[in-house]
Amino acid sequence: MSNYRHQLPQLSEEVFVTDSGLETDLIFNHGFDLPDFASFVLLDDEAGVDALLTYVSEHAELAADNGVGVVIETPTWRASKDWGGKLGYDEASLLELNRRAVELLSGVRALRKLDAPPMVISGNIGPRGDGYSPTSLMTADEARDYHSAQVDTFADTDVDMVTVLTMTYVNEAIGVAQAAAAAGVPSAIAFTVETDGRLPDGTSLTDAIDSVDAASDGAPAYYMVNCAHPTHLADSFGAAAATGRLRGFRANASSMSHEELDNSEELDDGNPTELGKQLNALRASSPNVTILGGCCGTDVRHIRAIAEAAKN
Repeated sequence: MSNYRHQLPQLSEEVFVTDSGLETDLIFNHGFDLPDFASFVLLDDEAGVDALLTYVSEHAELAADNGVGVVIETPTWRASKDWGGKLGYDEASLLELNRRAVELLSGVRALRKLDAPPMVISGNIGPRGDGYSPTSLMTADEARDYHSAQVDTFADTDVDMVTVLTMTYVNEAIGVAQAAAAAGVPSAIAFTVETDGRLPDGTSLTDAIDSVDAASDGAPAYYMVNCAHPTHLADSFGAAAATGRLRGFRANASSMSHEELDNSEELDDGNPTELGKQLNALRASSPNVTILGGCCGTDVRHIRAIAEAAKN
């Protein structure tokens, strides 16, 4: 059952961590082949399920050890119709895998101590197109129609919320927000930004957030930035955070640009300790930002460093 759908604990003033860069961790640190960065395919493989269980358990345990809550995403960033179809999954089997992904996280949560800090289960949604530079843009209505199947499936499971990661433009984010509102499940919208702190099309974070709120009656529970480095944020992040709607940041380990990361054949895992300090310095300058975690290139080491730095 959903534990927190009607009162998300990460909306308090307490620090929460998230999980890290699942796909890059599995590929570069554990040797898995993930076609098109699709981690949901591992749910059909015994060794893959074991790896996912280990990943979720390690992040849940480190958060509990450091006395902070944690938001963990399902391994479903690519588990939508277009990406699933490209990999040979029909709609029925794809939606079943989304449900199984939630069950995996629910099983881990059920084993936690009763007095452990909250573990929030988030149904993860990814962009219909490329996560850095989409080749085609949808209207908000098209985005709502496309993402509704995955959102509606999550709404009938134990998820506490849905989170769409790596949004590159406003209309797709609006569609997800509207689909989640219609399904009665809280949503978080995470935009990605370039090295100038703006969305790939040049939109500022503040304008992007305002646009989604205006088109969805303020439906999202909160907003985040993901798949960027703290050094990329410029002034745009602080202005957006000051509104109180931007509450989280899932950082890349590397300070490279999206283009540089796309062309890199080796993992740049940065410096976990330094990243932990950078994110917590960001929290100090923007007190509304209380949800901190990782994206590409990060793993459990980075999230542990973030949690430990939050205690200082």
